[in-house]
Amino acid sequence: MSSLKDKVAVVTGSSRGIGAAIAQEFAREGAAVAIHGRDRSALDSVESAIEVAGGRVMGVVAELTSFAEIEVARERIEGELGPVDILVANAGGSFTRPAPIEEISEEGWRASVDGNLTATFLTIKSFLPGMKARGRGSIITISSAAGRRPHPASPIPYGVAKAAIELMTQDVAAQAGSRGVRVNCIAPETILTERNRERIPEQQKASLIEVHPLKRLGTPEDVAHAARFLASDEADWITGAVLDVAGGAVMVR
Repeated sequence: MSSLKDKVAVVTGSSRGIGAAIAQEFAREGAAVAIHGRDRSALDSVESAIEVAGGRVMGVVAELTSFAEIEVARERIEGELGPVDILVANAGGSFTRPAPIEEISEEGWRASVDGNLTATFLTIKSFLPGMKARGRGSIITISSAAGRRPHPASPIPYGVAKAAIELMTQDVAAQAGSRGVRVNCIAPETILTERNRERIPEQQKASLIEVHPLKRLGTPEDVAHAARFLASDEADWITGAVLDVAGGAVMVR
């Protein structure tokens, strides 16, 4: 039996990369999936791929720093697919280059904090009440190795936002557990998304591989497999966890 059969899942930031891989994995496992993005053509491509594979899917466009837009998207999803069982708050990204903190612009700081932390907060704020009312639900947030340990080449606003997402995840897990809602976080290290395959030079990829005990970089599918497990009933007694999907490059006690 498929592990997510008859579930309804929402995956934000799923028009490409990690989010698209998670959405496709969930659909293969039997979930009806709502995918989200801001690039309509990229969203259509993922939607088409899921439909061709026999999955049930719908696409929504929304600005996740606007609670009003998220609410409109949630109402559309619930109207078409039904009550949401699984939320993966994946949308985010780094909007500054690595630099000393005094050289980071206020605009760059706010873009990274809003695009990651605020977007995750507002998305959970929209979907959590329905899960609590129904007495069930699984929420997965996405952090990063940048939020797990300091590094001189880390973009500070991004790392700070991701670290805050981890604490928010655990706070919500502590609050919502008695209402049947599990909340966990995945923290990937370097993942070879389409964009990273293009922008990271081969020599740099080779040096990055050397810091991973498993001697390879991650793929979007590596993260998708972890998300599928955390979303499934197999993880029914796991909440408040931060799972490093990092090839051993991050080991935190």
